[in-house]
Amino acid sequence: MNAVTPSTSRARLTVRVVSEDGELAGLSREWADLYARSSPATPFQAHGWLCSWWRSYGSPGRLRVFLAYRAGRLVAAAPFRLDRRVLTPVGGEQSDFTDIVVDDAEGDAGLRDLRDGLLGQRGWDVIDLPEVRPGAVACRLAGVWGERAWTLPASTCLQLPGEPIEHALGALESRRARRLRSVLRKLDALELSVADVKADGVAGAMTELLRLHAMQWAGRGINVQHTQPRFREHLVTAARSLTADGHAVVSEFRVRGRLLACDFSLIGKDFVGGYLYGVHPDLRAEADVLTLLLRQNLAMTHRLGKPVFSLLRGDEPHKGKYGCRAVANQRVILGRDVRALPYAATTGARTAGRELLKRRYPRLAERISAWR
Repeated sequence: MNAVTPSTSRARLTVRVVSEDGELAGLSREWADLYARSSPATPFQAHGWLCSWWRSYGSPGRLRVFLAYRAGRLVAAAPFRLDRRVLTPVGGEQSDFTDIVVDDAEGDAGLRDLRDGLLGQRGWDVIDLPEVRPGAVACRLAGVWGERAWTLPASTCLQLPGEPIEHALGALESRRARRLRSVLRKLDALELSVADVKADGVAGAMTELLRLHAMQWAGRGINVQHTQPRFREHLVTAARSLTADGHAVVSEFRVRGRLLACDFSLIGKDFVGGYLYGVHPDLRAEADVLTLLLRQNLAMTHRLGKPVFSLLRGDEPHKGKYGCRAVANQRVILGRDVRALPYAATTGARTAGRELLKRRYPRLAERISAWR
């Protein structure tokens, strides 16, 4: 265990590193307590999501979870994996928001203490957080890090105010609003029932969701990660944990009693986010699926009192028909010394190349993203 002493007026900060799978699993209770004290934390930083992801995607010997304690209480947790002296988040590409978890009471002085604690740990040169949302702890940490900190463009997320769908229609120009009201009337004509799945039924519902998701994308360039057994294993386990803790909901949509769609949404502290859904082709032939899901999710967002519903990563044109607002993530890179410079420069060049490809050849960029 390494320790740093920030000032005589504050209790000593101690940092320890968890590198064994069993230790990560055993942190559930104190992690949940810290999560409740960290307002920027999202379900992608919840213990259930991270632990499930590591069981499915983690590599032995690579786990590095930095835990910071003050006066014996966990005040910060930075869940990373180590690869070639680079620390990247546990949760990987499956997480739409990447961050560390820090007690709100720590403030900027606490972040500087955490910075010193992280720099005091050996074995790494770079911390790379690829999807940092506005207001995240990582943004504040970069602000106090010093010279070896970089921010780069990352994914765009579209979101709507957490109001019923009629609110969104009121903000649209009249022709588009009339067209979408017609879509809503067609949905009303369906014998549609929607039910949220209880915790003990989540595993079966998520299995059905992934089956429907594969059917929905058959022949249309599905994200290959979504077809892998370890993704199924992770998502089923994570959904069971998150729904039990109130961080997610799984909804089933039936038409005339037949299950034709499933939706998995995350419940954050200031948002609801649509993570993944599956829809049978028969329902796609009858209904506008995006409108179907948005109506349900916006109603839930309003009911829960969350300010926004996020469609999470991806700014595909078809998502914009309701006048969504674009919110940009950032990639935050923190370095220890000059060895971080080549990594940041190379990453920046790749990011610029992807942005150029996206602007000039958007369809090709979309296909490449799906293939990856």
